[in-house]
Amino acid sequence: MSKKKERKEKFVTPSGLEIKRIYKPEDLSQFDPSQQLGESGEYPFTRGVYSTMYRGKLWTMRQYAGFGTAEESNQRYRYLLSQGQTGLSVAFDLPTQLGFDSDQSQAQGEVGKVGVSIDTLQDMEVLFDRIPLDEVSVSMTINATAAVILAMYLALARKRNISWDKLSGTIQNDLLKEYIARGTYIYPPHPSLKIITDLLSFCHSQVPHWNTMSISGYHIREAGATAVQELAFTLANAATYIQAALDAGLEVDQFAPRLSFFLSAHNNFFEEVAKFRAARRLWSHLVREKFQAKNPRSWKFRFHTQTSGATLTSQQPENNVVRVALQALASVLGGTQSLHTNSRDEALSLPSQESARIALRTQQIIAHESGVPDTVDPLGGSYFLETLTNRVEQEVKRYLKKIEDMGGMLQAIQKGFIQKEIQESAYAYQKEVEKKNMIVVGVNQYRDEEEKTFFKLHYPPEEVEKSQVEKLQRIKNNRTEKEVQSKLHDLKKAAMEEENLLPPMIEAVESMATLGEISSVLKEVYGTFQETLYI
Repeated sequence: MSKKKERKEKFVTPSGLEIKRIYKPEDLSQFDPSQQLGESGEYPFTRGVYSTMYRGKLWTMRQYAGFGTAEESNQRYRYLLSQGQTGLSVAFDLPTQLGFDSDQSQAQGEVGKVGVSIDTLQDMEVLFDRIPLDEVSVSMTINATAAVILAMYLALARKRNISWDKLSGTIQNDLLKEYIARGTYIYPPHPSLKIITDLLSFCHSQVPHWNTMSISGYHIREAGATAVQELAFTLANAATYIQAALDAGLEVDQFAPRLSFFLSAHNNFFEEVAKFRAARRLWSHLVREKFQAKNPRSWKFRFHTQTSGATLTSQQPENNVVRVALQALASVLGGTQSLHTNSRDEALSLPSQESARIALRTQQIIAHESGVPDTVDPLGGSYFLETLTNRVEQEVKRYLKKIEDMGGMLQAIQKGFIQKEIQESAYAYQKEVEKKNMIVVGVNQYRDEEEKTFFKLHYPPEEVEKSQVEKLQRIKNNRTEKEVQSKLHDLKKAAMEEENLLPPMIEAVESMATLGEISSVLKEVYGTFQETLYI
């Protein structure tokens, strides 16, 4: 039988993994289902971290939102909860992420633009007004100032007489990926690791149901990494955090069960599903074998997924609804624990309320109309998918070995290896798009002569910054300045003496010390990180 001509000479995934015409049993001749696949909820968790997965409980529908003032974001949160969202995910503006108050010159023009502005405990009170902290799981995407934001959240709970052991949620608290992909760092890597381990230790004893880290591959992927690189660099970062915590005197089973992950879902459907499945297997081996974790909960790779903002286009933005639906479906088939679906207008502006509702409805349709959640790991056993999962695992292991040979992730970052790998992948992808080897519908093919947007775009009001600065000034004028300075002095002393920073930080925010003032005190002790350019 003659073979017909195919569309391409070679078919590959975006990670460069070649795809055969057809997969057969012999492709899995070395595959041992009992060792590499197993049962759901059992080591090595390839098929899922829970035995019943979505038959028992659907994933958390956690839409990422935040803009303008705390009042505006609070309105959006309560709207999304009223529409069936089951968890909150807070986006903070750049000044908040970088440790600047809204009235500082460095914040000018950025207040409330890409997230909510949080200067003081009072902003946190408004942000969560009429939201029951002991009933709603809250995720906060914040890193350099994660400890300050968590201190405010805990102070708010205490003010409402809510016991900290009733709180559930996640703080991202992942600094290493900031140095390699995102750039919202403040302090150098070593003191940043110290703050991270302080948070891990404090929450272990005081906030037992809080996920103390969400180790993020999402931003690494959005910067241009492939699926393989996203997973490899995320796991290498996680191993660095574990080692830092062990060096600080913690035991792996004290904190590993509360670690979670944050991955991206892109357009290549099967590679994304394979990545999620490989992630669970790789993590279980790493934690159990390398770090000798004994608690099975430590072996579980629990992760949140967000569909990819980088794949969304300003051209023909309605197409983004379809892209998001495919990415969300890959996330669910891959076994995610929670999911954010991006809105159709995110390549153009902050999501409008209507677009956010459509994004949430996308998840709800998958959950309730598709039948996909009714069985665990429905693609498991596919010759193609199991082969691809194995290939992703092998390629990730190669990267991990290379990073280990360099002396670990900190050395790899300082040498510029990680940054260069991401840059080269981003450049290679862009070349493929420009050559039309990679088709992006509506961008390099199937373009419209006249581009029209059939929905209203959302922008924060111009007066947001002025309003936030005036509110901050009122707080500063009405607080007890002597008490504020005393609490900031206590925090500085704790930092200099290498004590845990969370207790004095909570007291500082309760005195109405600002996020910027707390960050400035720590800068005095730790200094700031200056990026080196790698060519």
